[in-house]
Amino acid sequence: MNENIECLGCRLANKKEPIYLVYEDDFVCCFLDHEPFNDGHVLILPKRHFKDVDELDIYTANAIMKTSILITRSLKKLFKPDGITICQNGGVFNELSHYHMHVVPRYKNQSFAEFYLEQPFDKKDEKNKLLETKIKLIEIIKTII
Repeated sequence: MNENIECLGCRLANKKEPIYLVYEDDFVCCFLDHEPFNDGHVLILPKRHFKDVDELDIYTANAIMKTSILITRSLKKLFKPDGITICQNGGVFNELSHYHMHVVPRYKNQSFAEFYLEQPFDKKDEKNKLLETKIKLIEIIKTII
């Protein structure tokens, strides 16, 4: 395991920090974002340390993509969103300094621009439902895998 204990992303992906885990395998760890854009906002992190997408090995990249499909199907089944946004930020825009993919349920007439604002947005309702969302999402994932 190529893990960097100084890296917050490594600590999160290897459950050395508290997270709302919804799925994991040998390569990735998936958990609810603690500052969700919408209820069900999931992060997919490799357990090994990679900073940017171009550093990923083929096995980890495949695991991330397969997992993004699983999480997308689960979010669609649970929340019935109008769509899903999948994104990752590299370089100076990678606030974890560890590769991570966002999988976010989205709804019509909802601007995604605020996702990229510097100041945090107020999503108290979503933050208050993290444990409830975690439990529901785990159950849905079990029906898909």
